[in-house]
Amino acid sequence: MNAWLDTLAPESVWTQFRLMCDTPRPSFHEKKLRDHLIAWAKAKNLTSFVDEVGNLFILKDATAGMEHCETTVLQGHLDMVAQKEANSSHNFETDPLETYEQDGWVHARGTTLGADNGIGVAAILAVLAAEDIPHGPIEALFTIEEETSLRGAAQLAPGVLKGTRLLNLDSEDRGDVYIGCAGGIDINVAHKYPAQRTELFDTGLQVTVSGLKGGHSGLDIHKGLANANVLLTRLLSELAEQISFGLGSFEGGTLRNAIARDAKATIALAKDQLDQASNLVKGFAEVFAAEFADTDPNLTISVVPAPAAPHLPEAEQVAFLQALSVAPNGVHRMSPVLSGVTETSCNFGVVRLLPEGSGLSFSACLLVRSLVDSQTDYLARVAASPFELIGCDVLLENGYPGWKPQPDQGLLKQFNEIHQQVMGFAPNVKVIHAGLECGIIGAKYPAMEMVSFGPNIRGAHSPSERLEIASVAEFWELLKALLLATPRVRA
Repeated sequence: MNAWLDTLAPESVWTQFRLMCDTPRPSFHEKKLRDHLIAWAKAKNLTSFVDEVGNLFILKDATAGMEHCETTVLQGHLDMVAQKEANSSHNFETDPLETYEQDGWVHARGTTLGADNGIGVAAILAVLAAEDIPHGPIEALFTIEEETSLRGAAQLAPGVLKGTRLLNLDSEDRGDVYIGCAGGIDINVAHKYPAQRTELFDTGLQVTVSGLKGGHSGLDIHKGLANANVLLTRLLSELAEQISFGLGSFEGGTLRNAIARDAKATIALAKDQLDQASNLVKGFAEVFAAEFADTDPNLTISVVPAPAAPHLPEAEQVAFLQALSVAPNGVHRMSPVLSGVTETSCNFGVVRLLPEGSGLSFSACLLVRSLVDSQTDYLARVAASPFELIGCDVLLENGYPGWKPQPDQGLLKQFNEIHQQVMGFAPNVKVIHAGLECGIIGAKYPAMEMVSFGPNIRGAHSPSERLEIASVAEFWELLKALLLATPRVRA
């Protein structure tokens, strides 16, 4: 169903991107793609190996005349974010993506496209396959689980890579080059609750927040987008001020690094309060729709009947909703030194309160990001506090450092010059409020110079993800020119 991608130019890149779309590769399920690439490399007489964590390395010798050039590391990640529309039956572990073109952009039908980072991986594979692109020695590094924990980069061993410069192909804005990024940490919350039935609560409702845009919790956090977990918490808290009910479940969001698009909760209540509850929810829906008319025009809040079910005891419910209400979400601080750049943020990514045995099991995950590591630590403690106060187990996990900008490095100077030649204008040198693997790799290889760049990708981490066709050709020309200009090994 993706054969049409082979008709796009440059064909060598789009053919490899078709492979990305045809091969299921959500985080934790990269093996099928990795095994294919190992066999592919063997067929092309390229050396490959896999490290202990599961990262794939493919090596290619220099082309004739460039044997004495420095070794370049081309780096991207194999996995993709698995997000889909509520009515989609797509199985990310078994089904290929269904791509289509609209207005010069490639989309996937009802799901994420995986251009993050499929197009970067495709470009690396195109370089490895090419026989007509001059370059020095190449080490291709394909990491795993970037979208969930950055585990591949985090467990990359020092000393494996020999390259002196690294081109990370995991950025999403044509004309930009990134030389720094935010660090981050996960706040994982868990607790077991007792459940009860209240005789008065003889019926139930399911309340659903849906239709939100969602997006990348780093790149889109400053846009004022609605977060379904936050809206549903607010709705339930305000509803509890006017009627009595018991909270039986709460399910919102799917990934810590994606702004939650959908959330639903079930409540038990008295039959004589059904109409009042439904009318109150309708009123909240109108208020929320007005607040987010510009950012989330398709916001929908609905109620449908549900059976009365076991629910949180009253005191635990009050504390639970209060903790969710004060959990940080959104921009915490803008950078005082980089104009218009988010410094520190928190995404309330996932909430689960579900029946388990005779009680209820609660879990949540928040992701804090910051360009300043001490601010990451501070906001993580803030995010943990409300849950610790209500007796939850809280773990701060998967922390990773930021990538400190080095604006004087030689690779950046060369990139700026080549960008001017290829694109006709100077690039925007930026720091990104997202977690690039460069920060982690740089901590293990402090002498390595690094930049990150890519074509235009919009809506990453959501089913609205799309890849601009024209920008891929420019991205490819820029990559080839950088490889041609690889400097000779310093004496």
